[in-house]
Amino acid sequence: MRVVIAGVLAGIALFMWGAIAHTALPLGEAGMRAPGNEDAILAAMREGLPREGIYMLPYIAAEQMSDEAATQAWVSKSLANPYAMVIYQPQGRDNSQMGAMLGMQFGSDLAAGFALAWVLSLIAAGFGRRLGAAVAIGIIGWLATSVPSLTWYRFPLDSTLAGLVEESVGFLIAGAAAAWWLGRTRPA
Repeated sequence: MRVVIAGVLAGIALFMWGAIAHTALPLGEAGMRAPGNEDAILAAMREGLPREGIYMLPYIAAEQMSDEAATQAWVSKSLANPYAMVIYQPQGRDNSQMGAMLGMQFGSDLAAGFALAWVLSLIAAGFGRRLGAAVAIGIIGWLATSVPSLTWYRFPLDSTLAGLVEESVGFLIAGAAAAWWLGRTRPA
Protein backbone atom coordinates (compact mmCIF):
# COMPACT_ATOMS: atom_id res chain seq x y z
CA MET A 1 0.00 0.00 0.00
CA ARG A 2 2.95 2.33 0.66
CA VAL A 3 4.09 2.01 -2.95
CA VAL A 4 0.57 2.66 -4.25
CA ILE A 5 0.24 5.85 -2.19
CA ALA A 6 3.75 6.93 -3.23
CA GLY A 7 2.76 6.27 -6.85
CA VAL A 8 -0.38 8.37 -6.56
CA LEU A 9 1.59 11.22 -4.98
CA ALA A 10 4.26 10.99 -7.70
CA GLY A 11 1.66 10.88 -10.47
CA ILE A 12 -0.18 13.91 -9.12
CA ALA A 13 3.12 15.79 -8.73
CA LEU A 14 4.14 14.92 -12.29
CA PHE A 15 0.75 16.04 -13.65
CA MET A 16 0.86 19.33 -11.73
CA TRP A 17 4.41 20.05 -12.91
CA GLY A 18 3.34 19.34 -16.50
CA ALA A 19 0.48 21.81 -16.14
CA ILE A 20 2.90 24.48 -14.89
CA ALA A 21 5.49 23.66 -17.56
CA HIS A 22 2.90 23.99 -20.35
CA THR A 23 0.77 26.88 -19.11
CA ALA A 24 3.02 29.16 -17.04
CA LEU A 25 6.39 28.40 -18.64
CA PRO A 26 7.38 28.33 -22.32
CA LEU A 27 8.54 24.69 -22.19
CA GLY A 28 5.51 23.22 -23.97
CA GLU A 29 5.76 25.60 -26.91
CA ALA A 30 9.53 25.46 -27.43
CA GLY A 31 10.36 24.93 -31.09
CA MET A 32 6.80 25.47 -32.37
CA ARG A 33 6.32 28.07 -35.09
CA ALA A 34 3.33 29.45 -36.99
CA PRO A 35 3.28 28.63 -40.70
CA GLY A 36 3.47 31.49 -43.19
CA ASN A 37 0.41 30.56 -45.23
CA GLU A 38 -1.59 28.13 -43.14
CA ASP A 39 -4.61 27.90 -45.45
CA ALA A 40 -2.47 26.97 -48.47
CA ILE A 41 -0.58 24.36 -46.45
CA LEU A 42 -3.81 22.84 -45.09
CA ALA A 43 -5.23 22.67 -48.62
CA ALA A 44 -2.05 20.99 -49.90
CA MET A 45 -2.21 18.48 -47.04
CA ARG A 46 -5.83 17.60 -47.87
CA GLU A 47 -4.81 17.00 -51.47
CA GLY A 48 -1.42 15.35 -51.00
CA LEU A 49 -1.72 13.21 -47.88
CA PRO A 50 -3.96 10.22 -48.53
CA ARG A 51 -4.77 9.12 -44.97
CA GLU A 52 -3.92 9.52 -41.30
CA GLY A 53 -0.27 8.91 -40.48
CA ILE A 54 3.20 10.34 -40.03
CA TYR A 55 4.72 11.73 -43.20
CA MET A 56 8.35 12.64 -43.81
CA LEU A 57 9.26 14.86 -46.72
CA PRO A 58 11.26 14.16 -48.82
CA TYR A 59 10.37 10.49 -48.47
CA ILE A 60 11.94 7.21 -49.50
CA ALA A 61 10.44 3.81 -48.72
CA ALA A 62 12.61 1.42 -46.73
CA GLU A 63 12.60 -1.11 -49.56
CA GLN A 64 14.00 1.55 -51.93
CA MET A 65 17.09 2.13 -49.77
CA SER A 66 18.84 -0.82 -51.42
CA ASP A 67 18.27 0.69 -54.88
CA GLU A 68 21.27 2.96 -55.52
CA ALA A 69 19.49 5.11 -58.11
CA ALA A 70 16.43 5.64 -55.90
CA THR A 71 18.63 6.44 -52.92
CA GLN A 72 20.70 8.95 -54.89
CA ALA A 73 17.54 10.62 -56.22
CA TRP A 74 16.24 10.88 -52.65
CA VAL A 75 19.56 12.34 -51.42
CA SER A 76 19.52 14.93 -54.21
CA LYS A 77 15.92 15.82 -53.47
CA SER A 78 16.73 16.03 -49.74
CA LEU A 79 19.62 18.42 -50.36
CA ALA A 80 17.57 20.67 -52.67
CA ASN A 81 14.35 20.88 -50.62
CA PRO A 82 13.07 21.61 -47.15
CA TYR A 83 12.48 18.80 -44.68
CA ALA A 84 9.19 18.23 -42.89
CA MET A 85 7.72 15.66 -40.57
CA VAL A 86 3.94 15.89 -40.42
CA ILE A 87 1.56 14.11 -38.08
CA TYR A 88 -1.57 14.14 -40.17
CA GLN A 89 -5.20 13.51 -39.28
CA PRO A 90 -7.64 14.30 -42.08
CA GLN A 91 -10.58 14.73 -39.71
CA GLY A 92 -10.67 17.88 -37.65
CA ARG A 93 -10.80 18.03 -33.87
CA ASP A 94 -11.80 20.77 -31.45
CA ASN A 95 -8.48 21.28 -29.66
CA SER A 96 -10.10 23.64 -27.16
CA GLN A 97 -11.96 20.67 -25.62
CA MET A 98 -9.14 19.31 -23.49
CA GLY A 99 -11.01 17.13 -21.00
CA ALA A 100 -10.23 13.79 -22.64
CA MET A 101 -6.64 14.80 -23.36
CA LEU A 102 -6.10 15.93 -19.76
CA GLY A 103 -7.59 12.66 -18.55
CA MET A 104 -5.25 10.70 -20.80
CA GLN A 105 -2.29 12.76 -19.60
CA PHE A 106 -3.23 12.25 -15.96
CA GLY A 107 -3.54 8.50 -16.53
CA SER A 108 -0.11 8.46 -18.17
CA ASP A 109 1.42 10.49 -15.33
CA LEU A 110 -0.22 8.24 -12.76
CA ALA A 111 1.21 5.14 -14.49
CA ALA A 112 4.64 6.81 -14.55
CA GLY A 113 4.22 7.68 -10.86
CA PHE A 114 3.42 4.06 -9.99
CA ALA A 115 6.42 2.81 -11.97
CA LEU A 116 8.68 5.40 -10.36
CA ALA A 117 7.44 4.59 -6.84
CA TRP A 118 7.93 0.88 -7.43
CA VAL A 119 11.52 1.37 -8.64
CA LEU A 120 12.29 3.74 -5.75
CA SER A 121 10.85 1.23 -3.27
CA LEU A 122 13.45 -1.29 -4.47
CA ILE A 123 16.29 1.06 -3.53
CA ALA A 124 17.40 0.49 0.04
CA ALA A 125 18.57 4.05 0.56
CA GLY A 126 17.50 7.34 2.01
CA PHE A 127 15.66 10.27 0.54
CA GLY A 128 18.65 11.80 -1.27
CA ARG A 129 19.63 8.66 -3.17
CA ARG A 130 16.05 7.90 -4.10
CA LEU A 131 15.67 11.48 -5.32
CA GLY A 132 18.85 11.17 -7.39
CA ALA A 133 17.57 7.90 -8.85
CA ALA A 134 14.26 9.56 -9.78
CA VAL A 135 16.04 12.38 -11.64
CA ALA A 136 18.26 9.80 -13.37
CA ILE A 137 15.17 7.89 -14.49
CA GLY A 138 13.70 11.08 -15.98
CA ILE A 139 16.94 11.85 -17.81
CA ILE A 140 17.19 8.26 -19.08
CA GLY A 141 13.66 8.57 -20.48
CA TRP A 142 14.61 11.84 -22.18
CA LEU A 143 17.80 10.31 -23.62
CA ALA A 144 15.87 7.31 -24.92
CA THR A 145 13.03 9.27 -26.57
CA SER A 146 13.80 12.94 -27.14
CA VAL A 147 17.42 12.68 -28.28
CA PRO A 148 16.56 10.07 -30.96
CA SER A 149 13.78 12.40 -32.17
CA LEU A 150 16.36 15.19 -32.44
CA THR A 151 18.80 12.86 -34.20
CA TRP A 152 16.54 11.03 -36.64
CA TYR A 153 13.53 13.29 -37.12
CA ARG A 154 15.27 16.66 -36.74
CA PHE A 155 13.20 17.88 -33.82
CA PRO A 156 14.36 21.41 -32.94
CA LEU A 157 17.15 21.68 -30.39
CA ASP A 158 15.22 24.19 -28.27
CA SER A 159 12.29 21.77 -28.07
CA THR A 160 14.61 18.90 -27.16
CA LEU A 161 16.32 20.91 -24.42
CA ALA A 162 12.95 22.08 -23.08
CA GLY A 163 12.05 18.39 -22.86
CA LEU A 164 15.17 17.79 -20.76
CA VAL A 165 14.08 20.49 -18.33
CA GLU A 166 10.52 19.20 -18.25
CA GLU A 167 11.54 15.57 -17.63
CA SER A 168 14.34 16.18 -15.14
CA VAL A 169 12.37 18.69 -13.05
CA GLY A 170 9.22 16.58 -13.33
CA PHE A 171 10.97 13.48 -12.06
CA LEU A 172 12.72 15.54 -9.37
CA ILE A 173 9.34 16.70 -8.04
CA ALA A 174 7.62 13.31 -8.50
CA GLY A 175 10.65 11.57 -6.99
CA ALA A 176 10.58 13.91 -4.00
CA ALA A 177 6.93 13.06 -3.35
CA ALA A 178 7.48 9.31 -3.70
CA ALA A 179 10.78 9.23 -1.79
CA TRP A 180 9.27 11.26 1.03
CA TRP A 181 6.33 8.87 1.37
CA LEU A 182 8.46 5.77 1.06
CA GLY A 183 10.88 7.07 3.68
CA ARG A 184 8.23 7.71 6.33
CA THR A 185 8.51 5.48 9.37
CA ARG A 186 5.73 2.99 9.74
CA PRO A 187 3.53 3.31 12.81
CA ALA A 188 4.22 0.73 15.50
